[in-house]
Amino acid sequence: MKVLMLSKACVVGAYQKKLEEIARHDGIELTAVVPPEWRDERGTLRLERAHTTGYELRVEPIAFNGRFHLHYYPGLGRVVRQVQPDIVHIDEEPYNLATFQAMWAAQRVGARTVVFTWQNLQRRYPPPFRWMESYVLAHTDTLLAGNAEGVDVWRAKGYNGPVEVIPQFGVDPDIYCRITRPSRASQPSVLLRRSARRPSQSEMTIGYIGRLVPEKGIDVLLEAVAQLPGPWELRILGSGPERDRLEKMAQWLGIWPRVSFDLPIPSTQMPYYYSGLDVLVLPSRTRPNWKEQFGRVLTEAMACEVVVVGARCGAIPEVIGDAGLTFAEGDPADLRTQLQRLLKDPHLRLELSQKGRQRVLDHFTQSQIAARTVEIYKRLESGDSHFQK
Repeated sequence: MKVLMLSKACVVGAYQKKLEEIARHDGIELTAVVPPEWRDERGTLRLERAHTTGYELRVEPIAFNGRFHLHYYPGLGRVVRQVQPDIVHIDEEPYNLATFQAMWAAQRVGARTVVFTWQNLQRRYPPPFRWMESYVLAHTDTLLAGNAEGVDVWRAKGYNGPVEVIPQFGVDPDIYCRITRPSRASQPSVLLRRSARRPSQSEMTIGYIGRLVPEKGIDVLLEAVAQLPGPWELRILGSGPERDRLEKMAQWLGIWPRVSFDLPIPSTQMPYYYSGLDVLVLPSRTRPNWKEQFGRVLTEAMACEVVVVGARCGAIPEVIGDAGLTFAEGDPADLRTQLQRLLKDPHLRLELSQKGRQRVLDHFTQSQIAARTVEIYKRLESGDSHFQK
């Protein structure tokens, strides 16, 4: 079975592990199309070649790079005609031009189609995006929703076809694990720079990893720790338009000496960074046009035995389950309470770190996500339409 996957997300090296796992299945001949880079508010993310065994990784130029709704691949039609896939897997939202383009190309060669969506808010788009969304929903053979709320959204929009809830990517537990004593040569430079300022055994290292944008709620985290008693330090890894404001906020809150702002590092080095944390906080808050769709950093942290604390925003409670703590979104006092529990109770931290690792092994590994995705391919190839309704 020939499968062509279109995924700008797979410029991230760690995500390519899913492609290797898909290609490992018997009878799957996989071609993945990715751009040479992707631009967003964090800057330019260039293609990382980390896991490229067993499938063909094709790098195609992208037009309107950084324009989420409008980007497309000028050479995609040529690639589809060359590959002649049985299935085209489109890792883009149904209302994007790139999705419409890929769907059109797939229709021309008679390929079955799978479209992935994170959307968990019912939003109406103006033309032409509404028209493209309608075309995609009318022609796709199945939707893959990254969270349970997404099923309700697309049903409300009138989609009556097959849909499965499968996260876009999982975690490789052999790569994302607790690294207790990484060699100096293997540590990211950001950790080496901090080696002279190691926390004491009793200090709790709290982290945030992700975009520095208002909807991620990092200001809520700063407010929470500003009045958190006990020994702690806070590490913030990421980039985005909120960085200057957040740095100033840490200063006027009087916690600047205990807070560090670290720039993004390659995905292949992230397990080392996670292993320097005791707790990871994802303090996202709902906006009129956005709420948390999954929280990939939660599964990566849990795999590394880092305790996770998340706002009750979107899919965060769904991902954490009983393997971490949650708090009311936008509420620094509630977040402070949960962090105080962890500071006071090392046994709770140990219990949750172990439960988090096990939850990833049970539900969120790359091999599990790949196997479930291949099962969808096989159902489509056989003409089986018995998907979730």
